[in-house]
Amino acid sequence: MDNPDFKELSIFFETEYPLNKDGLKELFSLFKMKQFNKGELILSAEQEEKELRFLKRGIVREYYANSEKETNINFYTEPLFITDLVSFNNDVSTKKYQECLTKVELLSVGKKEFRTLLEKYQCGKSFIDLSFQKLLKHKELLEYNRVTKTADELYKELLIYKPNWLEKIPQYHIASYLNITPETLSRIRKRIS
Repeated sequence: MDNPDFKELSIFFETEYPLNKDGLKELFSLFKMKQFNKGELILSAEQEEKELRFLKRGIVREYYANSEKETNINFYTEPLFITDLVSFNNDVSTKKYQECLTKVELLSVGKKEFRTLLEKYQCGKSFIDLSFQKLLKHKELLEYNRVTKTADELYKELLIYKPNWLEKIPQYHIASYLNITPETLSRIRKRIS
């Protein structure tokens, strides 16, 4: 675990999911480094999530798309797992897309190898359970906020809780996330500044 490639992943597990040290060491041995360029898709709708992916560096946007528009639902800007856990865990196609907004470095492990490890160590079940609990809590809060709050209120929350998004992510993507036009976002920013 002295490998610098795993520093963020090790810190993440130590703080978020304290696991059996032997299981963690074996898990780390399964991860492979992958690099993607700006604009590349990591995940596309209608494909099944086949890897557990940890964002090491870069910015990834997650969105839904149809023939008429794309709607941003999340941005990943710091070291954490970015896998569509519903697709990964249930062996179903995803409805999401993930695109690199910058050059991206990921650590990834295949689903088959990860499941074999889960069978070997009991700690794996708690990892999946805790991940799902966090995912559902985040999704419910996001849905609640989008239905009950104004664009001004949502923007103020980004200022407080996600200032790095406002610094690093193009404004038209932020506008899509808030479900408003870039012009409306510009007016909100002027009002709040």
